[in-house]
Amino acid sequence: MRNKYIYITLLAVLGWNAEGTAQQAARPMPKLVVNITIDQLRSDFLQAYAPLYGSDGFKKLLERGRVYENASYPLIQPDRASAISTILTGTVPYYHSVVSQRWIDRETLRPQYCTEDNRQNGIAGPYHLSVSTIGDEIKVYSEGAALVYAIAPFSDAAILSAGHAADGALWMDEQTGLWTTSQYYSNGQYVSYMGFSELRSPSEGINRLRWVPLGQEKIFDFRHVFKGNKKYQEYQTSGLINAHVTDLALAYVNQKRMGSDSITDLLCLTYYAGPFNHQPVTNCQQELKDTYLRLDQSIGTLITQLEKKIGQQEILFVVTSTGYCDPEHTDYAKYRIPSGTFYINRAAGLLNMYFGAIWGNGRYIETYSDNQLYINRKLLEQKRISLTDFYQRTREFLLQMEGVKNVYSALQLLGENNSQIAKVRNGFHPQHSGDILIEVNPGWHLQNEDTGEDKLSQASAIPFPIILYGTSIQPELVKKPVTTDCIAPTIARAIRIRAPNACNSEPLF
Repeated sequence: MRNKYIYITLLAVLGWNAEGTAQQAARPMPKLVVNITIDQLRSDFLQAYAPLYGSDGFKKLLERGRVYENASYPLIQPDRASAISTILTGTVPYYHSVVSQRWIDRETLRPQYCTEDNRQNGIAGPYHLSVSTIGDEIKVYSEGAALVYAIAPFSDAAILSAGHAADGALWMDEQTGLWTTSQYYSNGQYVSYMGFSELRSPSEGINRLRWVPLGQEKIFDFRHVFKGNKKYQEYQTSGLINAHVTDLALAYVNQKRMGSDSITDLLCLTYYAGPFNHQPVTNCQQELKDTYLRLDQSIGTLITQLEKKIGQQEILFVVTSTGYCDPEHTDYAKYRIPSGTFYINRAAGLLNMYFGAIWGNGRYIETYSDNQLYINRKLLEQKRISLTDFYQRTREFLLQMEGVKNVYSALQLLGENNSQIAKVRNGFHPQHSGDILIEVNPGWHLQNEDTGEDKLSQASAIPFPIILYGTSIQPELVKKPVTTDCIAPTIARAIRIRAPNACNSEPLF
C-alpha cells in the first residue's frame, strides 16, 4: 500500500514538472529585444509630467508593462558608464571593471577614459569591460547570426551597451555632430553614418536651430540656440537629441532587417533625461519638462513603429535608468544646514607630510582623483613599510579630518565580507580604483583645487523603475525592491540562452 502512494506521488510530481516544462516551451521568444537605458531618468519627474504624455510612450509602458517601481543599483554612486555596464553584464564593477567614466591609470598616473586604451592607437572600444555582456552571449549562442547594435548620444554609452561582439555601436561625435562609430566595430575602417538620407543630422542647420517648448506657438518659456565650440556637447544634453536616437534606431531595424527571422536580435538604445548642459535642475526646470515630453514622443514613435513592423508579441522592451543625477550645487550653509568643503588635494598633502615625519621624505600618496587616493607602492616596498600599517595609519589620520564620514582601504574591501561595505566593494576594482576611498559627509563638498572639480556629497537614493513590456509580459505593478543587475539574466531567460559569464543574479521573474 505504501509503495502505491509513493508511485502516485511520483507521477504527480513528474506531471507537474512536465506541465511547467510545456508552458515554458510554449512561451514565445521575442524576435527583437530592445534594451532602453534612459540617462538620469527619475521616477519623480516621470510621474510629475504624466498628465501631459501621449498614449503611445510612457503611458503604454506603465499601463501595459510589468513595472518594478523600486529599482536601484547594487553599488554606491553609479555613473553612466558603470550603470550601463552593470545592466548589460548582470554584475557589478568589482567584476566587470568599469568603475566610472574615468579613473587614474596606475602606470601613467593620468586620467583613463573608460572606452580608450593607449595600446590601441586611439581606437575606442570595450577594452576595459572584462566580462561578457548579454549581447555577447546572444552572438555566441547564435554563432554570430544574431544582430546586435547599440545607439546613444554618447560614445561610452554606445560602446559599453554594444559589448565586445556587436555588429555596431553608434553615437554623435561631439566635434562634428555626425553619427559615427569606432574602427573596433568596422574592421579598422572609419565609418560615418550619414549615409541614411532620411535622417536629420545634428550637424546640418544647427546654427539656425532653436530649441523652444513643445506646443507653445506664441509665448516661449525658454529659447536656446547652439553656437560656439561646445554646441554639439550642449545639443547632446538637450531635449532634441532623443528624436535622433529613435530615427537612427528605426533606420537600422529597417535596413539591417532586425527582428525579421527566428533568431533573436538585440538593439540597445540610450536616451537622455538629464538637465540641459548639466546645469542645476533649479536653473532649467522648463527645459527638463520639455525633455521628458519629447522623450515620451520619441519612445512612443519607437514602440508604435516597431510593433507595426515586427508585431507586439515579437518584441521585448526593457526600460530603466542609469540611476544617478548630475551633482547639484546647493548652498546648504545659506540655510544653516550642516555643510562644508573637504579638499582631497590638501588631504593628500597633509598625509605626505605626516608620513614624511614618520618614515622620511617621500611622495607616499602619488596622486588623487574624485574621493580616492593612490599610494606609491614602490616607495612602500623600498622602505619596507607594511601595507596594513600604512592603511591603518591613513584611516586614523583621515577620520580626524572634518567632513570625513568613513574611510575604506583596498585591503579592507578585498578582505572583509559584510553587508555594511558590500555596496562599496561592488563599485570597487583593484586595478581601476584608488587604494583609499574617502566617504564625505552628506551635504559636504568634495573639492579638488588642482582640477577645479567640486562635487556635492549626496547619500539620498534616486528613484527609478525597471519596466518590461511586450512578449509574454502581463501588466503588473511590483513594489518589491529589485536591482539592475537582474536585467541581463531576465533577458537571457526570455530568449533561453545563458546569462553573461560573470552574472550571478536571479532573473526578475
